Amino acid sequence: MDNPDSKNTPAAADVLIDNEVASDILSDREAMKERPGPAKIGVAGAVFLILNKMIGTGIFSTPSSIFAATGSVGFSLLLWAGAGILTLSGLSVYLEFGLAIPRSGGEKNYLERIFTRPRYLATSVFAVQIVLLGFSAGNSLAFGRYALLAVGRPMPDGWVPRLIAVICMTLVVLLHAVLPRWGLRLTNALGIFKVLVLLLIVFSGFAALAGYRLVPDPHNFDKFWAIEKGDGYGGGGAYAYATALLQVVYSYKGWENANYVMGELKNPQRTLKIAAPLAVVGITLLYVLANVAYFAAIPKAELAKSEVIVAGLFFRNMFGESAAARSLPAFVALSNIGNVLAVSFAHSRVNQELALEGALPWSKFWASTKPFNTPAASLFLHWIVTVIVLIAPPPGPAYNFIVNLYTYPGAWINAFVAGGLIYLRLTHSENWSSPWQTYLPVPVIFLCLNIFLVVTPFVPPNSDWNADGYPYYAFPLVGTGVLLLGGLYWLAWARFWPEWTGYVATDSLDLDKDSAGAAASDQLFRPERSLLASVEEQPLLGLKDDTGDTGRGYSSIG
Repeated sequence: MDNPDSKNTPAAADVLIDNEVASDILSDREAMKERPGPAKIGVAGAVFLILNKMIGTGIFSTPSSIFAATGSVGFSLLLWAGAGILTLSGLSVYLEFGLAIPRSGGEKNYLERIFTRPRYLATSVFAVQIVLLGFSAGNSLAFGRYALLAVGRPMPDGWVPRLIAVICMTLVVLLHAVLPRWGLRLTNALGIFKVLVLLLIVFSGFAALAGYRLVPDPHNFDKFWAIEKGDGYGGGGAYAYATALLQVVYSYKGWENANYVMGELKNPQRTLKIAAPLAVVGITLLYVLANVAYFAAIPKAELAKSEVIVAGLFFRNMFGESAAARSLPAFVALSNIGNVLAVSFAHSRVNQELALEGALPWSKFWASTKPFNTPAASLFLHWIVTVIVLIAPPPGPAYNFIVNLYTYPGAWINAFVAGGLIYLRLTHSENWSSPWQTYLPVPVIFLCLNIFLVVTPFVPPNSDWNADGYPYYAFPLVGTGVLLLGGLYWLAWARFWPEWTGYVATDSLDLDKDSAGAAASDQLFRPERSLLASVEEQPLLGLKDDTGDTGRGYSSIG
């Protein structure tokens, strides 16, 4: 609704965008609706979209660092099983939000629903976090390592695997931008393929337990719950356990992937309700059994030092230095590509949603669907950040740092989402409702887990356990700094810039009409499309005040 006073006073909390940009973005929105692009994603496609992000580097690489941190077979397996249960708790929280707010963007929408004041602060913090840290570097780098292992040239982290990772990322982005249907088809095919690879590891593990292996029995299950300290494992204390849990959580990352692309799903509420639990339960079982397989065939000291190539070491111990053993790391490399495909597809949509709201610098460019009627520009943004993360760290072990840096800020976001759901459920004035009701202790557990993940990495380790060449506080400090940078971005973008420029603000803009006549000024502040969008959406979103008016100056398009 129009507010006369707003015509004369800059509304510093509104978003800067001009009429020409608004008109162009509306045209892009309409092109997205009309383009023949990828068909809507059904239950099977959503399952594979989740599987492809969940099954990436983690299960084939991080078991070594998990055991190195705990020094215990039993506690390592307990972490993997417990993380699966905690993932299900997080999934329940996200299902409640996703079914109530069935649109693309994931946490962006949920945070906007929870934190309505100050305006756009939640959007700004999330935008900086997802753009700067929503990269595909970990899986791209693992692809480079496994590709070299497959051709018989294993090497530690260095410039060669990083170069291969950049090439991998470039090809994936080009595929999604130019041939989006084939990108989805390849994603689905690799989803099936990587499940088969995991099943191969699981059944090979059963064979190892029965004595069919090419190495002596490592006797890893003899002292199942013992916490030991040996060559390369144990002795890290609370810090080690926290980073181990972060890395297990990284291996489960992707359970929220379908929430990012709700706008691409057929019957999104039904599809998400079926696909997400099915994928997460299946992956939890496969992950635990795959770790049992690793312990059945790899001695503890070798496992702790294997870093990214755990699965490759497992294949060697089971099949020897044969063509078959070399082909299996190639399978894992293909699995990494599947993850990069899924992450790039989802995060490009989130980037585009942020650009469509004017939340990014040069939003007109990043929101564009030209020249292929695909989010090519937002894919390019994802490519830029991923390549920077790949080449910026100095030569040496970079994988664990990349994994922790990717995962840590997500713990902050998850904590905000879980705490926000608790607030919405306990505050009757919010009128919160959703087709999915989460048992209240579930978000409490999820909140406590993420608070633990946020705080504990700042606790110094008991020894030089963190020996990757980075200070122990590096990734939590950088991750927290990125979130604080989001707050500074909000101050600059939504507060200081309007005051410095003196642009006139309007309370609303109907982009379904001629945007050139929507305001007296040819510069205005507002997002083109927002979660707090329109009166008719309020019963779903629970945003109705006593007068029946949002009073927030938003309008909806599309």
